[in-house]
Amino acid sequence: MTDLFHSAPSVREEPLPGGAHTSLILRKGQILRLTDIEGGANVSMMMLNPHEKSERLNLPDTLKGQHTARLTTGYCFYSDMGRVMAGIVADSCGWHDPFGGVLNAAETQEKYGAGRYQELRNGFYRNGVDNLLVEMGKWDLGLEDLLMVVNFFSKVTVDNQGRFGFSAGNSQAGDFVELYAPMDVLMVLTALPHPQDPATDYLPRPVQLSWYQADDMQVVSDAIANRGENQRALQNTQLFAL
Repeated sequence: MTDLFHSAPSVREEPLPGGAHTSLILRKGQILRLTDIEGGANVSMMMLNPHEKSERLNLPDTLKGQHTARLTTGYCFYSDMGRVMAGIVADSCGWHDPFGGVLNAAETQEKYGAGRYQELRNGFYRNGVDNLLVEMGKWDLGLEDLLMVVNFFSKVTVDNQGRFGFSAGNSQAGDFVELYAPMDVLMVLTALPHPQDPATDYLPRPVQLSWYQADDMQVVSDAIANRGENQRALQNTQLFAL
C-alpha cells in the first residue's frame, strides 16, 4: 500500500450492492476507490476509451509489459494502443486477479442452482456475462465487445503444473484499492463471486465506490512510472490527451 494521492472528502460516493452492476467514466485526473465493505468481495471490471470505444483494456499486454501475473500498487492497465488507461496507486489488499473472468448463465446455474426470478424476485442469481452486457448496452456495445476482466480483491495463484488456485480470505472488511486515470476511461463493473471461488452458496458481496480528485496529477503519474514500459505507455497517453 502506498500513500494516498488525494485529499478528503470524496467528491462522490455510490454503493454497489452484491450482485449489482454499474458503469461510469472516470475522468482524467480522478481516482476511484473500491472498498470491500464486508470482506470476501469480488469486482469484475472492463475498461474502454469512452471517446473511441475500439480502444480497450489489453490484459495480455498489461501482464507481459510489466512482467507480472498479479496486480497491485504501482501496476498499470494498458490499452491495445499502448496507453495507460488506469494505474493502481493504493492497495490494502495486495493481489488482484487478471485471469479468472466471469461466469455465464449456464455456469452460474451449474454452480449455484436455478435461483430464478420467479421464486427469488430481486434476489435471483445473476451472472457476470449478462450483468456486463446490460451495462455495455447503455454505451452501444454488444456481445462482440465483451472483454477480459480484472477481478479486484481476488487472489488466484498458479502452481507448477499451470493449475489455478483460489485463495480464500484475500480481502477483509475495509480493504480497498484505488485506481488513477491519466485519461478518461469507461469502466464497466459487476460485484459477483469469482468463478474460481469454491463456495457453492450464492453470496455476492457489496462494495463502496468513492471518487476523488488527484491533488497533483504529475506526482501521481510519477508514482506509476516506476519502470520503463510504464513510462513509455504514459508518454503515449499524454500525447493522446493533448
